[in-house]
Amino acid sequence: MRTLIAAAVSSFVLVGFAPLASAQDVKANAEAGATKAAMCIGCHSIPGYQASFPQVHKVPMIAGQNAAYLQAALAAYKTGDRKHPTMKAIAVSLSDQDMADLAAYYQALPAAKPALEAKPSQQPSPEVAALIQKGNCIACHGENFSKPTDPSFPKIGGQHADYLFVALKGYQTQRNQVVGRANPVMNGMVANFTPEELKRMAQYIGSVDGELKVVPQSRFK
Repeated sequence: MRTLIAAAVSSFVLVGFAPLASAQDVKANAEAGATKAAMCIGCHSIPGYQASFPQVHKVPMIAGQNAAYLQAALAAYKTGDRKHPTMKAIAVSLSDQDMADLAAYYQALPAAKPALEAKPSQQPSPEVAALIQKGNCIACHGENFSKPTDPSFPKIGGQHADYLFVALKGYQTQRNQVVGRANPVMNGMVANFTPEELKRMAQYIGSVDGELKVVPQSRFK
């Protein structure tokens, strides 16, 4: 099993995040990212803001997220590996430098970082624990779901549960022109889960303490 996971992770890095290869020499500038974030704050800097596509859910918290993951996610929206009309329209307008700067800016937020325990204080039910083990979530996202084993993997602890559910379903969606996420690791991991199982995992992971935050900008405070 470990051999299969290692092979999948290698495929993930080589295939899933291929767009980063062209940006490897870009030096990120968080201060520059702050000046480019106007297109982001209308959704990601408003507490409780909800999107309606592909269903109603809170937009993800990205302040405090790993920069490598954010940069890769933007690249995936630009190439179409992640399908989302709004994010596609934004991503195609961004250069590799823009993506790197924005990712660095959001990783630096908030100024005060929470101190998390190595494991969540709130343990899952035996049923949910079995689902998390089946999905091998800890192997990539860490025991507290906020210490990924690779910086290109996202922190998911405390993320909005309804967003996590939508994201997980996206990895199950194939051959759809407007919805879905192409990622060799996640596509395989979620393939054998029912929607109810995905929702239960999302609800638990979203309930634990995490490092992700919504940081309002001055115009929205």
